[in-house]
Amino acid sequence: MSIPHFTMRQLLEAGVHFGHMVRRWNPRMAPYIHSERDGIHIIDLQQTVPMLYAALAFLREIAAGGGRVLFVGTKRQAQNPVEEHARRCGQHYVNQRWLGGMLTNWKTISKSIDRLKQMEQRLEEDEGNLPKKEILNLQRQRVKLLRSLGGIREMGGLPDAMVVVDTNHERIAVAEAKSLGIPVVAILDTNSDPVGIDYPIPGNDDATRAVILYCELAANAVLGGLEEEQKLAGVDVGASEEGGVGDASLEVIDETSDESTGAEEEPAEDGSGQADDSGEPASAGGDSDGGGDIDSQGEAAPAEPAPSDPTASETAVETTP
Repeated sequence: MSIPHFTMRQLLEAGVHFGHMVRRWNPRMAPYIHSERDGIHIIDLQQTVPMLYAALAFLREIAAGGGRVLFVGTKRQAQNPVEEHARRCGQHYVNQRWLGGMLTNWKTISKSIDRLKQMEQRLEEDEGNLPKKEILNLQRQRVKLLRSLGGIREMGGLPDAMVVVDTNHERIAVAEAKSLGIPVVAILDTNSDPVGIDYPIPGNDDATRAVILYCELAANAVLGGLEEEQKLAGVDVGASEEGGVGDASLEVIDETSDESTGAEEEPAEDGSGQADDSGEPASAGGDSDGGGDIDSQGEAAPAEPAPSDPTASETAVETTP
């Protein structure tokens, strides 16, 4: 699977080119601004397209090398797309609230994740033996931890790359990634600061359709990298899968062959019936071809002169003059 393909028309339809109001712009974003319209800056999509391709290629390489990607988007427009597409590509996400020190103080965060897992295990095993009040308290604590740590509970360590939707809203996450040397792929609106971003993508970070498009393309790039990793390292697995597919295909062929033979017999009968109907339009049954001739020999004799009478009258009329 290659780098996800997209067109400038898709970017236009998603509203990627719309920036913020002129009075809210960041002068460092001036190289990526095309023009101004009705007091709003228009982002230059001719620069966005190659920069977006470069970011997707980087994510694909990270996934192909077995790296982990962290999707970060806690604003309302980004919460659902970040969670949905991060799960779709099997990666990790933070979509509710970025806790200070989530990366720089990973040891403390990992302890909280272990506590969450122990809490869930206790609820599953000892739910019937615990008092109702204690169960309610455990459930409240579990929900609170899931909101903050549910998307990174299986990460197991620091990510190899981070995708950020809004750098202003996620400035703490960007700062922690910079201090740890984690590459950042970020969507930069006209009010953002591109300094320190490894793979900047000029675009609208407020429109829901634009955010969905970014997350979808990033997830497809990660899936492409995972597919490449499996092709390079899973040769034996691929051979075993081909064997399993071969066995299943044989069974399907046997079933379809039986169905095809039955299907061939039925049209044969229908064809014979249609032939009988074309020869004898007044006959009621066309399926009994052979048996009908023997049983209806006495009935077929009087049926023959019926069409012969008009012909005889026509010949008589022709001969009389």
